[in-house]
Amino acid sequence: MTKILRKLMTRTGRVAATVAVLAAALTGTTAGTASATATAAGSWSCSGAPVPAGYVITMYNPSGCSNHGSWFQQPAQDRLWTCSGSPIVSGYVLTNYSVNGCSGVGAWYHELVRNGIWTCPYSPIPAGYRSTTYDARGCSGLGAWLTVKI
Repeated sequence: MTKILRKLMTRTGRVAATVAVLAAALTGTTAGTASATATAAGSWSCSGAPVPAGYVITMYNPSGCSNHGSWFQQPAQDRLWTCSGSPIVSGYVLTNYSVNGCSGVGAWYHELVRNGIWTCPYSPIPAGYRSTTYDARGCSGLGAWLTVKI
């Protein structure tokens, strides 16, 4: 009887694994390696997965998710490099740019807004602040604007 159960369990395990692989192929995710819901410390997700509110994308692995690419999502925090295309969480501004950052897809430096901070192009300007002086050398040559509290 034990031998029959072992064979059945082995077949059941193989069937479950096959179903998981098929589901992953059809949905574009990999079971056990990617999740649309990030944890408090962050987690990897496949390209195209939604980024939870309050999270940013900080790393890119082009060979992740069966060579479709994967992104590391983690909670936003002050003074953090994020990948190009990452959400910009409310209250944060972009203050620098690296063309080589995030495995070559480009990276933006996120900081909490404060009086007298220089911001890059495409940076949101939070309510209560405005852009003033321009410096063409800022943000790695993209240009930057002095952001001051109104």
